[in-house]
Amino acid sequence: MMERNSVASFVLVSLAAALPAQATFHADAGKALLPADVAVERVAGGFRFVEGPVWRADKQELVFSDIPNNQWLVFAIDSAGCKPWQASEGANGNTLDLQGLVVSCQHGARNVVRHKADGSVEVLVDAFDGKPLNSPNDVAVRSDGSIWFTDPTYGLGQRERQQPGNFVYRFDPAQKRATVVQRDFEMPNGICFAPDQLTLYVADSGKPDRIGAFPVRGDGTLGTATMWFAGGADGIRCDAQGNLWTAARDGVRCYSADGEHLLTLALPEKPANLAFGGPKLDQLFVTARTTLYRVQVAVAGAPVPAGAAAGAARKPADGGGAGGGGSGGAKAGGKAK
Repeated sequence: MMERNSVASFVLVSLAAALPAQATFHADAGKALLPADVAVERVAGGFRFVEGPVWRADKQELVFSDIPNNQWLVFAIDSAGCKPWQASEGANGNTLDLQGLVVSCQHGARNVVRHKADGSVEVLVDAFDGKPLNSPNDVAVRSDGSIWFTDPTYGLGQRERQQPGNFVYRFDPAQKRATVVQRDFEMPNGICFAPDQLTLYVADSGKPDRIGAFPVRGDGTLGTATMWFAGGADGIRCDAQGNLWTAARDGVRCYSADGEHLLTLALPEKPANLAFGGPKLDQLFVTARTTLYRVQVAVAGAPVPAGAAAGAARKPADGGGAGGGGSGGAKAGGKAK
């Protein structure tokens, strides 16, 4: 378990502080995804290491994590800025389940939890084959209610690893059963579903430094990767058009569903994670080390899975949680060999 620290101070910066953004377009299609006057707004700063943004459409607010400070925080559109939400045990990635409840990965507690409507936190899974997980990092929920998460060792610290590898898991809440769906990653990190829920994207931020696109079979298992995006990432999200947005070493990158590198958006700090939010889901929130940034984009985030809470289901929403660790790369992907 991580040592608890005091909450970091943070400062809201007004819209006037927005600066022109440096965008590099690698394909003409990328130009349609950003406004001509694209700018980066520094929403709040003074954190230690922020991660895992997820937008709650019913409350019009963003939930995110400050990992070293053991805190979940919120930024509401109609508020004066960010404020603490709940204490965590090294929380990282966050997403929403089909009821609109926040599901989170915790490094310190080595578990995946759900925030219930009454404010309590329910542990969903903390072990596999009778042994503790490594340090769950990133999480996504599919339209059947299943919860998919990555389990690298970034948050393990000096504790002993008891799992034989760093796996990607599928958890069935009804059966309360976890299964391994991918064993071949060095450091599985960011994870999200394509808008049609038929493809799962998983980033490997270890030495392979790439993102895999895996077909999801009817029985909940994964097929062989149909594509590898060369150049890894930390957090990842899909927009409503099926493009993949990634937090990479050199900024926010966007790829088309067939692997074409569309654009790179530079930020003042190295991004760790990202999520679509705002009233029209066309604001890209980026957690980048000590700062929360916001960028107005020209495309909405992917819709939430069918069956989600009424407050969110009527609007496009974010496509999954995000994780921590290294990211980056230099090249767009191609078909798997």
